[in-house]
Amino acid sequence: MIRIRACRLCEAHLPLGPRPVLQASPQSRLLIVSQAPGRKVHDTGIPFNDVSGDRLRDWLGIDKPVFYDADKIAIVPMGFCFPGTGKGGDLPPRPECAPAWHPHLLPRLTQVRLTLAIGQYAQAGLLGQRRGRTLTDTVLAWREHLAHGVLPLPHPSPRNQLWLKRNPWFEAALLPELRRQVQLALR
Repeated sequence: MIRIRACRLCEAHLPLGPRPVLQASPQSRLLIVSQAPGRKVHDTGIPFNDVSGDRLRDWLGIDKPVFYDADKIAIVPMGFCFPGTGKGGDLPPRPECAPAWHPHLLPRLTQVRLTLAIGQYAQAGLLGQRRGRTLTDTVLAWREHLAHGVLPLPHPSPRNQLWLKRNPWFEAALLPELRRQVQLALR
C-alpha cells in the first residue's frame, strides 16, 4: 500500500494533484471496490468520509469503527485519486490506475469473503462481460453475481436519489440481504 500511496502515474491529469486513498489489510474480509474518491475524501484522505459514506454505512448496517477497521474491510477504488469534476459530477476514475495497481493489491487480500462492486466503473472492472447492459440490469441480477462472491450496488451518492426511488426493490429485497451477507463476511 505504501507504493500505491506514493503513486504519481497520472499526476499530470489530476486537478488537485495525486493523493491516493485506500484502505486494506491482508486480513480484510469484506472488499469494497468503488469508483474514485470525491473532493471531500481527497481533502481528508479518508475513504467514504462524506455523505455517500454515511449512506453506504447505513446500507451495510455497520458503524464507523467497523467500517474503518482495515482488518475487517478493504476499500479499493478503481481510481485511487480524485479525478476532477465535470458537467454531471466527478469525472470517471483515471484509466491507468486499476490496471497498474489492482493486480498487485487484490491477490494479497486472501481473506476476502465478499466483494461489493459499487457503481458502474467497479462493476465493469470486476464483472466484465458478466455485467448487464445497464447498472440497473447488473444490480437486478445481484443473486447471480452473489453466487460468485460479488454483490453489485449503485453508488450511494445523493445524486442517485431518483434511481433509488425508481427501484424500490433495492431497499426492500437487496438491502436486507446485503446486511446479512456483510455480517457473515465479518464474522
